[in-house]
Amino acid sequence: MKVIILAGGKGTRISSVAKDIPKPMISICGKPVLERELINLRNQGFKDFIITIGYLGNIIKEYFGNGEKFGINIRYFEEEIPLGTGGALTYLKDELTEDFFVINGDSIMDVDLNRMLNYHKNKKADVTLLTHPNEHPYDSALIIADKKTGRVSKWLNKEEQRNIYKNRVNAGIQIINPKVIKDLEIGKMDLDRDLLKPIIKKGNVYSYDSSEYIKDMGTPERYKKVIDDVKNGIVSLKNLRNKQKAIFLDRDGTLNVYKGFITNYNDIELIEGVAKAIKKINEMGYLAIVITNQPVIARGDCTLEELEKINNKLETELGLAGAYLDDIFFCPHHPDKGFSGERPEYKIQCNCRKPNNGLILQAKEKYNIDLSESYMVGDSFVDIELGEKVGCKSVYVGNDDIDVDCLKFNSLFEFVCNELGKFDKI
Repeated sequence: MKVIILAGGKGTRISSVAKDIPKPMISICGKPVLERELINLRNQGFKDFIITIGYLGNIIKEYFGNGEKFGINIRYFEEEIPLGTGGALTYLKDELTEDFFVINGDSIMDVDLNRMLNYHKNKKADVTLLTHPNEHPYDSALIIADKKTGRVSKWLNKEEQRNIYKNRVNAGIQIINPKVIKDLEIGKMDLDRDLLKPIIKKGNVYSYDSSEYIKDMGTPERYKKVIDDVKNGIVSLKNLRNKQKAIFLDRDGTLNVYKGFITNYNDIELIEGVAKAIKKINEMGYLAIVITNQPVIARGDCTLEELEKINNKLETELGLAGAYLDDIFFCPHHPDKGFSGERPEYKIQCNCRKPNNGLILQAKEKYNIDLSESYMVGDSFVDIELGEKVGCKSVYVGNDDIDVDCLKFNSLFEFVCNELGKFDKI
């Protein structure tokens, strides 16, 4: 399978770090970004590469050659004039006869791409976009997809207006079926704006959502963060082939101010210090996963669409503070009957309503989580009971003096500072 690596950018935002080399050749702990990417891909079985080059591309060619010394095959598409991020594909379209990857050449990443490829094949997708949460969704391209099917319905460029949104952004890794490019006119093209975004209307574009490590080190600040993550081993540990550690989080009263049953997204108000705490969880490489009972659905107080807006408001507020959630799992059921407007189909005994363990087991399966090395954090007895049931470390957060045998802190922020603060990395 061919992998197209886009390595022709100038990297103007990071010119203070390196001016005389192309951006993909910037060194991270003694090794160019592009070399790290190629080795990662080679180790997953991908060995056939086309690297598009432009600005100072001779430096890339001289370093990698034909790829033989790295155990791969490389050939180059050299742009005599800038063709944009997608223009090279218009020239290569006749030789791309089977599905292929297109990957930015300036990202630090460690992603199980075979897992993504299997997803793409199962969906019979024309295009599969790798999406993930990041710490700056407000200035990233947002991808809106159906939670159940993964089908993409909208692409919002970073300059387009957004109000409340799920923090899922385009990561710069995509699988493309050759029929998508076969009729393109040869010439300059922006991959995202001119090709990927427009074909969403045809309805066969899917989002492959991943918690794995992908970071564009395109600014001096992000460059420094990437170096720290490489040194601390977080980059490789986030690959889903490895067992993950998670902080499971209750929602109401733990993340946002408790206001009874929340049925309107305007009622979401982060507890002081929560954004800083989750940002620290992110930086340490733990998964931040919400596990919440939402009986408002069964009671008829709130629709699934309204609950999605409520959760999106939570993600939006966290994103504005540089923090993110990896996932939200919720139980819509409630066994007690007799409420006006209740929805009978949700009035059932289930295995997902806390303290039952259904939601955490779903998360464990999806993210390959080691429960014995994870925490369940909440403000109620059911959270503590759930943690004990699945073998997590249970953590109570709140000011009440309750009689439970577990870790106790006044807030999530205090837990992160005093418990997780004892560790420098995972």
